[in-house]
Amino acid sequence: MLSLDPLGLYWDCPLGSKDLEEEEGPWGGGSGLPPQGYFPGSWRQDVGLDCRGSPEGAEARAWTVYYYSLLQSCLQQAGLPETQDRSQAPRTGRPGMEVTLCILGSPSTFLSVLLEGGVQSPGNMLLCLSPAWLMKMPAPGQPGEATLLVSKAVSFHPGGLTFLDDFVPPRRVTYFLAGLGPGPGRGWEAAELARNLTCPTGASAELARLLEDRLLTRRLLAQQGGVAVPATLAFTYTPPALLQGGDASPRLRLVELSGKEGQEALVKEEVGAFLHSEALGDAMQVAIKVSSWRWQGRQALRVHPRAEVGTVADTVLVLLEKLEEEESVLVEAVCPPVRLPFPGSPQPGPELAVRICAVVCRTQGDRPLLSKVVCAVGRADHPLRHQSSLPRTLEVALAQCGLGEAAQVAAVRRGVKTAAEAALAAVLALEAGLSAEQRGGRQAYTDFLGVDFMLTVAGGVLTPVALELNLGLCLEACGALERLWAAPRPGPMADEAAAAAPLVETMLRRSARSLMEGKQLLVVGGGGFSKKFVWQAARDYGLKLHLVESDPNHFASQLVQTFIHFDVTEHRRDEDNARLLAELVRARGLQLDGCFSYWDDCLVLTALLCQELGLPCSPPAAMRLAKQKSRTQLHLLCRQGPPWPSPSLHAVPCCPLENEADVERAVHLVPLPGVMKLEFGAGAVGVRLVEDAPQCHEHFSRIARDLQGEADHPGIGLGWGNAMLLMEFIEGTEHDVDLVLFGGRLLAAFVSDNGPTRLPGFTETAACMPTGLAPEQEAQLVQAAFRCCLGCGLLDGVFNVELKLTRAGPRLIEINPRMGGFYLRDWILELYGVDLLLAAAMVACGLQPALPAHPRARGHLGRTERRRRHLPLATSQPDSARLNRAGDCIYIHT
Repeated sequence: MLSLDPLGLYWDCPLGSKDLEEEEGPWGGGSGLPPQGYFPGSWRQDVGLDCRGSPEGAEARAWTVYYYSLLQSCLQQAGLPETQDRSQAPRTGRPGMEVTLCILGSPSTFLSVLLEGGVQSPGNMLLCLSPAWLMKMPAPGQPGEATLLVSKAVSFHPGGLTFLDDFVPPRRVTYFLAGLGPGPGRGWEAAELARNLTCPTGASAELARLLEDRLLTRRLLAQQGGVAVPATLAFTYTPPALLQGGDASPRLRLVELSGKEGQEALVKEEVGAFLHSEALGDAMQVAIKVSSWRWQGRQALRVHPRAEVGTVADTVLVLLEKLEEEESVLVEAVCPPVRLPFPGSPQPGPELAVRICAVVCRTQGDRPLLSKVVCAVGRADHPLRHQSSLPRTLEVALAQCGLGEAAQVAAVRRGVKTAAEAALAAVLALEAGLSAEQRGGRQAYTDFLGVDFMLTVAGGVLTPVALELNLGLCLEACGALERLWAAPRPGPMADEAAAAAPLVETMLRRSARSLMEGKQLLVVGGGGFSKKFVWQAARDYGLKLHLVESDPNHFASQLVQTFIHFDVTEHRRDEDNARLLAELVRARGLQLDGCFSYWDDCLVLTALLCQELGLPCSPPAAMRLAKQKSRTQLHLLCRQGPPWPSPSLHAVPCCPLENEADVERAVHLVPLPGVMKLEFGAGAVGVRLVEDAPQCHEHFSRIARDLQGEADHPGIGLGWGNAMLLMEFIEGTEHDVDLVLFGGRLLAAFVSDNGPTRLPGFTETAACMPTGLAPEQEAQLVQAAFRCCLGCGLLDGVFNVELKLTRAGPRLIEINPRMGGFYLRDWILELYGVDLLLAAAMVACGLQPALPAHPRARGHLGRTERRRRHLPLATSQPDSARLNRAGDCIYIHT
C-alpha cells in the first residue's frame, strides 16, 4: 500500500515535460475556472459574496462562488442548515477586544475545524472563501510585522448554524490558518497573507515547504522521533539546507550528484546496490517519486518490481532532469501488506491493504496529543488515496482485514499514537531551532499534523511505518468519518471528541495570549511564595504587571514594572485606601488595562479600586457579601426566586458570632452538631466540628484568645477581625467548583473531589480531578455554584466555590471570590489546558476569556497527604496509562 499525493484521480500518468505546468486551480501554479455544475443540491445563489472595497476579477469571483457552493454541499451532506446571508446588516462587534479565529482555505478540508470552532467559540470561528475578504495592515510599533483584518466571512455557531457576515469595522484576526500551495494561485496569496503576522498562525508557506519535503521529514522522523520509515534511497543535486552536515540514517541513503551530466553510471550503481540490499527486507516493489514543494499535488510516481534494476534507474534519470535546487528523487521500499490474520488461513478475494491516517495536535506546554485515527481499506495492488477511499475507524478497518482481537487492535492503536505524537514532537523540536524568518514569522508554528502510516510486520509485531506528513488531508479524512454520524442520525462516535477539538483549543489558547500580550495590569497584594507562578506566567504571557503590596521587601518587588508600597492590611479603611491608591496610580501615569487580585485579604479593596479607576470588576458590594461567610449564606437563604431553582436551595442556616451572647443564641437556632469557623478565614484555620453548647463556647473563647490579629497568623484574613459563625453541619461529599464568569454568563467550570476530611478540624486528606461523579451530579454542582455566585452579584471573574453534595442536592460551604488556591490552578492547566490566571487577567481587562466550551480532561490527577498512601485512581485504559509521581501527587495520562 502506498500513500500517494491525492489531488488527482489517476496515479499512473506520463512524465512528460509539461507535468509541472499543466496543474490548474486556485491553489496550484496555473490558472483556470472551476468546474460547472459539480455539486448536487439546492441552495440560494443570490448571496452577497462581493467584499466592499475589494472587488474580484471574473476568475477569482468564480472560485469564490465555487467554494461557497462547496461549503453548502458539505453542510447539506452533514445534515446541517444552509448558510444565512446577513451581510446587508454588518456586524460591529468590539474591535480589538474579541477572539477571531480565521481560516482561509477549502471548506471540505477544514469543515471539522470550522464546526468544532462554532461549538467552542460561537461566532468567532470564521471562514474566508477568498483572499479578497482579508487585508494586511502594518502593525504600529512592530517593524516588519502586519495586522490581519477580516472584512467578510462565514461565521460558525453551535448546531452547525452558519452566517455570511460583513464586519464594519473589520475584525482583527487573533489566529490565522490558511490552505497553502505553490505557485502564483490562491495558495500563493494565502502564503503572503500568513507571512509575518502579529497574530498566531498555525501554518506558513515556509513551514509547509519543510513538511512537504519527504527527504527532510523522513530523516527527521527516523533520527529525532525514532519513528519507523520505509527504506529510502535519495538523489539530489543540492540537499535541503537543514539536511546538510546531518548524521546518516541506516534506512535512508542520500546521494549528492555533482551535476546533470555524466551521472548515469553512479545512479545505476547506487540503484543496484540499494535494490539488492537487506534494508528493503521482504519488499518486492519500489516506488520512485519526487520530494519537493514545487511538485505538491503532482503525480510523478512509478512503482516497479524490485528486480527491474535498469527500469528503476532509467525512471530516476528521467526525473533527475526535472529537479531544481533542494529537490530530490526518492526510491523507497513498498512494504508488502500485512497478511491478516497471521497465522491462519487467508480470507477469500484479493489481498487487502490498510492506510492509517492520524491527526495529532499541539496542546498546552507544546505537548503532542493524538486526536483521531482514520483508516482506508483497498486492494493491495492498487495504491490508496485520501480522497478516493472511504474512511473507517481503526477497529473496522482491521476487522475487515481479519484482525479483530481487541488486544491486537489496542496494540496497533498504541503504536500509531506513539509514532504520531513522536512525529509532531520532532517537528516542534525542529521549529524551535528555526529563526522567525525561517518559520515565516515570529508567531508561525505548526499546531497540527497529519501522519500517514502503513502497517508492516517487524520482528513478528505489527508496526506502523510513517510514509509522509501533511497539513490538511488527514484532517479532512477524519472530518469525513465524523460526518458519517451527522445529525439527525446519532451514532457510536457521538460522544467522542472531534478530531479538531484539541486544535481549536490551541487556537483559542494562542488567541488569548495574543490578545493579552503587552497588557498593563495592577495586582493588589502579592501573596506568599506559593504564588510565585503568577510572576513566571506573566513573563511568559507578555503581561506587564504593577504591584501594590504592604511588604516593602516582597520577593515580587523586583519582578514587576512598578512597585507601590502601600499598607493594604487595614480593611476598615478600604474605601479611603482605594481613593488614595487611585491617586497614586494617576500620579505615576500608569495606563492600566485592568486590575485584579488573587489574595483573599485584598479582594474588596481591589473591587473598590477598580470602581475608582473605571476598570472592569464585580461590584464591591458583591465582593463584601462573598467575603463574609455568614452574610453569604443568610443572603442566599432569602433568594428564593424566580427563576427556579433558586440559590436558597443551596444555602445553609447559620448565625454570626461576635461575643459569648451570640454563641448562646446560636446554639438554640442552629442544629448541632455544627461547624464553627472564622467569618473571614482561609485555609481551614479555626474551623472545628462542635457537638454541643459547651464545645461551642470553648472553641469561641480559644479563637478569641489566640487569633486576635494579622500578626497571630498572617495570611488567613485576620486583618478583617476574628469574628466567627456557627453553621449547620452538612453530611455529604465535598467538592470544589472553579468557575469563569463574564457578563453574568458561565464560560467554564471545573469540578474536583475532596477526600474525607479529618475531624474535628476538617483537614483535607485527599483530592482528585476530574470528578468521579456521574454527569448529572457534576452538572448539579456546577449549576449550584453558578447560581450562588449570581445570587451574590458576582458577574465577572474567576471564582472558587466549595460545596457538599448531599442526598438532597448540593449545599454551599463558602464562596472564594478569586481563583482557586493551592494545586487547583496547576491541575486545571495540566488536565484541560485552561489557565485560570490568564482567564482572570482577561476578565480584569474587559476581555471575554478565550475558553473551549466543553473542555475534556487529558487524564486524572490526585493527591493525598504525604504520610498517607496514594489513593487508587481509575482510568478507562489502565494498560496504556502513564503514571508520574512527584511528592504527594499522582498523575494518570490516558
